[in-house]
Amino acid sequence: MKLLLTGCNGQLGFELQRSLAPLAEVVAIGSADCDLSDEAALRSLIQKVKPDGIINPAAYTAVDKAETDTEQARKVNADAPRIIGDEASKLGAFVIHFSTDYVFEGIGEQFYKESDATNPQNIYGLTKRDGECALQQSCPQSLIMRTSWVVGAHGGNFAKTMLRLAAERDSLSVVADQYGAPTSAALLADVTAQLVGRIRQQGLQGFPFGLYHVVASGVTNWHAYAQFVIAEAIKAGKAIKVQPETIKPIATSDYPVPAKRPANSRLDTSLFQKTFNLLLPHWEHGVSHVLKQIL
Repeated sequence: MKLLLTGCNGQLGFELQRSLAPLAEVVAIGSADCDLSDEAALRSLIQKVKPDGIINPAAYTAVDKAETDTEQARKVNADAPRIIGDEASKLGAFVIHFSTDYVFEGIGEQFYKESDATNPQNIYGLTKRDGECALQQSCPQSLIMRTSWVVGAHGGNFAKTMLRLAAERDSLSVVADQYGAPTSAALLADVTAQLVGRIRQQGLQGFPFGLYHVVASGVTNWHAYAQFVIAEAIKAGKAIKVQPETIKPIATSDYPVPAKRPANSRLDTSLFQKTFNLLLPHWEHGVSHVLKQIL
């Protein structure tokens, strides 16, 4: 089996290289190898590699910048999945693609199901939602994983930012009214490897392609998440100026940013867990493992 992996230098792409290596020949590409906003280059790459499957964690993830850099966000997040799906269908290949909780309006306290109506509140979420639809239309043999709050030892993320700021500053204020589940890149990569392994064994016929929510279990908010990160860092002996209990909780309205964030990023993963008989561990487990690597 040959797999084409995009976004290999991102925090998820980095972990996917590790998890997929024992299963297939992996052709890993980053933005320097192929610009996903260049349709001709992307089509040419896929036609040249002729993969059995395409794993696409690559995305335009600069949420605030996307509000003004709309065309580039759309090319990478909406057009590229359509092109990938189109070329995969020609080859008889499958696609595994990653999406986001930002496709929802993000209000209330319910756990969003795959069947719930989408209503993105920013350009990033809108382009990711359009990418989902485009991929589903262009490639029936596609599996889309919506996830949230991805954290990994490689690349930039919230946990690393908190560690840096807590070492530099005497005080920290963190938003406490947005809820979700920090999900480790390693968990998503290992889950993806499980799915690829099943496709390799069973073939494409009858495989339950479709749209699934895949996040770690449990729920927290950014403030409590920051407290957990700092507490773990102190336990590990890192020099930190801020104590977990002194981190100030603030409202979203106290920290204005260009792109509106969802207050509720809770995703219901029961369909995924039931379909594939896989357990999704508590978010603290994954974050602790990431922090051990970082620290």
